[in-house]
Amino acid sequence: MLSSKFGIEVEMTGITRKAAADVAAKLMGGTISICGDYYDTYTVTTPDGRTWNFMYDSSIDDQKLMNGKRCNIDDLAYSVEMVSPILTYREDIDTLQKLLRKLKKAGAFTNGSCGIHIHLDGAPHTPRSLRNFINLVASRNDLFYKALQIGEERKSYCKKMDEYLVKKMNKEKPKTFADMERIWYSGFSQNPETHYHRSRYSFLNLHCFFHGNHTVELRGFNSTLHAGKVRAYIVFALAMNHQALTQRSAQYRKVQNENEKFAMRVYLVRIGLSGEEFQSCRKHLYEHLSGNAAWRYGSKENCKYRRRNTHDLECGSGDHGVETETDEGGHEGDEIAWFPQRCDSEDQGR
Repeated sequence: MLSSKFGIEVEMTGITRKAAADVAAKLMGGTISICGDYYDTYTVTTPDGRTWNFMYDSSIDDQKLMNGKRCNIDDLAYSVEMVSPILTYREDIDTLQKLLRKLKKAGAFTNGSCGIHIHLDGAPHTPRSLRNFINLVASRNDLFYKALQIGEERKSYCKKMDEYLVKKMNKEKPKTFADMERIWYSGFSQNPETHYHRSRYSFLNLHCFFHGNHTVELRGFNSTLHAGKVRAYIVFALAMNHQALTQRSAQYRKVQNENEKFAMRVYLVRIGLSGEEFQSCRKHLYEHLSGNAAWRYGSKENCKYRRRNTHDLECGSGDHGVETETDEGGHEGDEIAWFPQRCDSEDQGR
């Protein structure tokens, strides 16, 4: 699950691109070069030959601290998008988190205009797995948007999966990338080879897969320099990617969210984010949802009441229970043990 290659783009302001590049170069022992391109890119080349780019992005509202207050400024140097090289989780997460903390200490911060985009290696994907990915995201559009707190400022750059597109994909069930590409761009008059094609501004972006660097992009994350939250976003993206690749079939079906926090927790456990290693990740990903993470119907007593009156066995009994989930293909999935837990929030890289 965590072995897939990925890249990350983190948008920020508060410091200049040059200052951000200086921080990265000092941390990683790299050298800085200035590309002189449209994006005024500062490139940090590390001793292993990889490059970290700090570039201009027109969507970022430029700000800096003045007398302790964030103030809007007319200085494009403060528009900073950090673009990582190809990373792997086990080898690179510590370096990424250290860099985020150093940038924050140097004065960088994020605002409502800033986002995080995670690019996943597209090489292992097939038309079936990409359709799985589309259905997995579309089925949980509302849950994910609330969990990730996607605000109005960013919705134009991170739209929910289009229902027409989803239904068309599932009706035609494309067997080739060419057929899938035709469906992806249907309804758009733009040339598909346009770099900033309107189809890219979606929670799940396949424009870069068809006409870019052959990656699958997830755009549904507000930017932050909180190292623990960024780690949570990365493992969430990697786990969803693994589910799309390995699940035989995923159908488009809206998830019932009568207890949002429980629904999100069960899903996270199901895709592999269980155990102490991902405890704080789970907390970050469902902290904004309503409900009770431990009990589907709000409490142990409510579960007992429903079991007595409806013979509903989904809650389990005793101090812990088992949630059996039906997968998106309509087949009964594996049983998932779940336990009430205390999840502490801390920026300790967990």
